[in-house]
Amino acid sequence: MSTVTKFALVALVAGWTGAASAANVDWNRVGEALGKSGTQLPGGIYKVALPRTDLKVTLDGVEIKPGFALGGWLAFEPMGQESMVMGDLVLTEDEVNPVMTKVLSGGLQVTALHNHLLRNRPFTMYMHVMGTGDPIQLARVLHNALSVSRTPLAAAGSGGPQSVTARAKPPKIDLDTTVLDRTLGAKGTNNGGILQYGIPRAEPIKDMGMIVPPTMGTAQGINFEPLGGGNAAITGDFVLTANEVAPVMKALRENGIEVTALHNHMIDEEPRLFFMHFWAHGDAVKLAKGLRAALDYINVKHS
Repeated sequence: MSTVTKFALVALVAGWTGAASAANVDWNRVGEALGKSGTQLPGGIYKVALPRTDLKVTLDGVEIKPGFALGGWLAFEPMGQESMVMGDLVLTEDEVNPVMTKVLSGGLQVTALHNHLLRNRPFTMYMHVMGTGDPIQLARVLHNALSVSRTPLAAAGSGGPQSVTARAKPPKIDLDTTVLDRTLGAKGTNNGGILQYGIPRAEPIKDMGMIVPPTMGTAQGINFEPLGGGNAAITGDFVLTANEVAPVMKALRENGIEVTALHNHMIDEEPRLFFMHFWAHGDAVKLAKGLRAALDYINVKHS
């Protein structure tokens, strides 16, 4: 039995939960070790955004904003006296091997490496990482890994983790968000001028015996980048069980939405999940109807 599996079993027997032990973690020190502070989210999750604001990426003539498809992240979930970290690092092709070497030498896992988009220039790869242990040490390893990339890191602020309400007011979204919300059956949020949806699956997702909440990458992720005149670019990923893959892919293609990748993000999750990434640009409402056709095949949680 692996050390990770043993730890997960001990955590389950002891009845530890992230919410119960989150108060014991000094997230300020974790942010300092990583080199960038994050946000405390419900459920005891500490999430750090790592947008590639240094990259100027275009795809099919559309300038890709960092929050649209270049938004790397790391999320820490307390596990008793230790923590689990999961994340998605956005890297250029020349950064992949140096970052992977640092991640592996620091004792963390790379659970997936793949594209999300096609034809984007410069081309970007997405490295999913996972590890358990002391959260400060995990943050140090990840800082060392990110330091061999050009991922922007700002010094952690002295004020500690940000609350959800402490974020700067984002620019207005030039889309009919009411119609889009109604079409998708969910409420979108404004993240730096990008309309984002995170629609959880109905069933709980577990990894190493721990619940992996939607904020750690298990929700249907849908992003709209306004292009003016009611048009938008869309991207994101659907989180699917095996029986959902074929009908969702068919629904997307029938509605003119390109499927750009199909792959795993984790390796030990239950149920087994497949992540389907997509891309299109055009009339935002029409695209939303195509996305809804795909969502109708997925076991999502209804509000």
